[in-house]
Amino acid sequence: MPRQLLIPVRKFLRLLDYMERIELDPESMAQAMGYSRRELLVMPSDQRLPGTDYSHMYRDAVRQMQSLRRPIPWAAGIGSEAHQLMCHCIISSKTLGDALDMAQRFDRLVYPLIGYRMRVERSGASFELHYQVRTEPEGSIFVPGDWDRAEHYQTVAQASGLLIWFAFCGWLIGRSIDPQALHIGGPYVSDAYHDGLARVFQCPLEFDADEVKFVAPAEYLEHRLVHTQDSLQAFLDNAVYELIELSEKPSSTTAAIRSLVRLDFSDGLPSFEQMASNLHMSESSLRRRLLKEDTSYQKIKDQVRCEIAVDHLRRADTKITDLAEYLGFTEPSSFVRSFRGWMGVTPKAYRDSLKHTA
Repeated sequence: MPRQLLIPVRKFLRLLDYMERIELDPESMAQAMGYSRRELLVMPSDQRLPGTDYSHMYRDAVRQMQSLRRPIPWAAGIGSEAHQLMCHCIISSKTLGDALDMAQRFDRLVYPLIGYRMRVERSGASFELHYQVRTEPEGSIFVPGDWDRAEHYQTVAQASGLLIWFAFCGWLIGRSIDPQALHIGGPYVSDAYHDGLARVFQCPLEFDADEVKFVAPAEYLEHRLVHTQDSLQAFLDNAVYELIELSEKPSSTTAAIRSLVRLDFSDGLPSFEQMASNLHMSESSLRRRLLKEDTSYQKIKDQVRCEIAVDHLRRADTKITDLAEYLGFTEPSSFVRSFRGWMGVTPKAYRDSLKHTA
């Protein structure tokens, strides 16, 4: 069965609680995902739900936050219109360095509106990606005084922005970046928060720093972008899911392949040789990278197909035959056999199980 990214219910509830505290509409977010808030509240807090549901819920939260017409301080604005426009501006760049230069120009222009920006400094064999976010006082609209993270707002805003940029840079070039240091201007939050960041960045961390940045080898700036406008759109449609997966286990080569194979199944999936060419590397290099990430091209293809199938089966109007054709199967029976291998049940049985738990 392909590995599924699952998110604990408590994380859904934390997001809904925050939305209520800033006086938006958490119930509509839950219902859009096929749940009611009451159903989520009675679930065990460690029960896990599909990561795609959380991604869609977060995207809906950002849409609602944009209606307040105030700069969104979280996670470099991921999910917002400004973030999407910036991504489209840089995706045609040749190298990561070119892309970051373009992003820096974009952020400098719109900073008065969005309240956050990045800049890149090159220094010998390293580069520094600096991040600045305009902080608000406790009790402001995005930092309600009764929120459990109000005290650590500055740290969370800074770290989440750097995390998004770190993961996004790796996604752009199709390989994990090995940072040398991470500096956060805000105060230390907790051992658990420190350990979560350390697991992602895998480098020395400093809090209460003079600057907010991560440092990495300059050679990464010369790596070519492996994505296009088409694969970018697929990424943006599910960006939160993709970046949460990277934070669970950074593996940008896998993320690049996931985005590229999501584009179109109608003509069949790219061969391993074609995928290596798309990623600007030899077949042997690609094989070594996937082995290092404890996966294979076949596993990634199965995982993506399974995730898309599960997402479509949650919609009552999706026909099994149409879904099989969309995923590139020549016969519906082939899709049914594959789905049973992935999930242990047939597509119909899986959909029926969702009705019983609704």
